[in-house]
Amino acid sequence: MTVGPGALALLVAAAFGAGIVDAVAGGGGLVTVPALIAAGLPPHLALATNKGQSVFGAAASLLRFARAGMVDLARARAAFPAGFAGALLGAALLLAVRPDVLRPIVLGLLVAVALFLALRRGPPRVKARVSARRAPFAAAGIALVLGAYDGFFGPGTGTFLILAFVAVLGDGLARASGEAKAVNFASNLAALVLFALRGVVLWKVALPMAAAQFAGGTLGAHLAVRRGDALVRRIVLLVVFALVVKLGRDVWVG
Repeated sequence: MTVGPGALALLVAAAFGAGIVDAVAGGGGLVTVPALIAAGLPPHLALATNKGQSVFGAAASLLRFARAGMVDLARARAAFPAGFAGALLGAALLLAVRPDVLRPIVLGLLVAVALFLALRRGPPRVKARVSARRAPFAAAGIALVLGAYDGFFGPGTGTFLILAFVAVLGDGLARASGEAKAVNFASNLAALVLFALRGVVLWKVALPMAAAQFAGGTLGAHLAVRRGDALVRRIVLLVVFALVVKLGRDVWVG
């Protein structure tokens, strides 16, 4: 499979933009997967190659948030292995159940998320539902469930992680975005391991995109750290709207 220089340049640009969006609110795959398919990659190669480059963006944003003190290391140590295991479990479930059955459910959840963010005034800060001592266990539970969802289906994982950390652990949106990156990195890494073992990652495309994703992820995390909850809220709303449109179309066509 060959991709011309012009198409590769466009893919690199898409990866940079996706890295910014993904670092702030998740949803970078909404940019890169359609771009890879438009470049001529079959769907299975597009999905695998997307994981080959997106894992670098997740790593870059995780490092930037961690340097800013917006990642709880105790939570991350519990959430990372849980997210990795969850993604492997979800990928295994994919072999037994068609993911199409999830589309209407996820669509409904995303509409609820959009309404919650659009109608609520001010940052959605809530009281934590668990104690500080139990927070790592709660983070691991969130990571396991949403890691499995990412391995099985995927759309909206980053957004759901952010909202889960807000609702359960009482984080602000910007901090929740940082906390979510440990799980994003874990689930992407698990998927990449599976795809790489099957030899379906197109590395000559994935690696240039990975460099752009890393740069975009660093910039996006920097913007989220500097601009805080207001920026994250706006980008999350845009990502949720794009996901609703995409999944709504899939449900309608399906």
